[in-house]
Amino acid sequence: MLRGPDRQGVLSAAARWRLAACSVCAVHFVIMGAGRVGTTLAVTLTARGHSVAIIDQNPDSFRRLPEEFEGRRVTGMGFDRDALTQAGIEEAYAFAAVSSGDNSNIIAARVVRETFGVANVVARIYDPGRAEIYQRLGITTVATVRWTADQVLRRLMPAGAASEFRDSSGKVSLCELDTHPGWIGCTVAEVEAATGARVAFLSRFGDGLVPVAEDVLQDQDVLHALVYSDQVDTTQRILNRPPQTEEA
Repeated sequence: MLRGPDRQGVLSAAARWRLAACSVCAVHFVIMGAGRVGTTLAVTLTARGHSVAIIDQNPDSFRRLPEEFEGRRVTGMGFDRDALTQAGIEEAYAFAAVSSGDNSNIIAARVVRETFGVANVVARIYDPGRAEIYQRLGITTVATVRWTADQVLRRLMPAGAASEFRDSSGKVSLCELDTHPGWIGCTVAEVEAATGARVAFLSRFGDGLVPVAEDVLQDQDVLHALVYSDQVDTTQRILNRPPQTEEA
């Protein structure tokens, strides 16, 4: 079974190879929280051939799991070392803290990283302000409230940028950007020159495409670009109008 890094954070060559091949090899995951998110993760991961242990302090929560679920069910607190050990944290490739409590999720994430040396840790955080703080401390967070609000706004006000990822410093964002129909037929290089953004990929008829500078935007393309976070609105305003003569 694949283990996380040792206490000094050093991975052997074999472990690094396994991490790179995680999409095809069977590894072990530990999940804290047997709510809808936690059980969905557990079922999805086991369906992909991985082993899973799920921890929850309420044994009744495990009823959400299907009868055929073959993973471990551990009753206890997700930040309790005994419960984590019983769940196989010392052999885990990754840990997800998705309980309903921000404090519990953060404590569990820190214990798993700092005590057991698991590098791949994700915590669900409802408070978006706290999520940014912990993200900068190196703990990957999913800010549920902000994500939900962004998704609702995206549907209420479709003409705008949708942030899909921000780096840990918050300075760079990967955004889905709307484009005026006038940009159809323009090259990726022309878009980048006009906006200062870097086109990361295009979604074209449901498929992802990593473009080169000479590729041309087509009707129905969805543009995903890397932008400095403080320039997202400016970039979107440029793309909301037809390209100017000097931009095209």
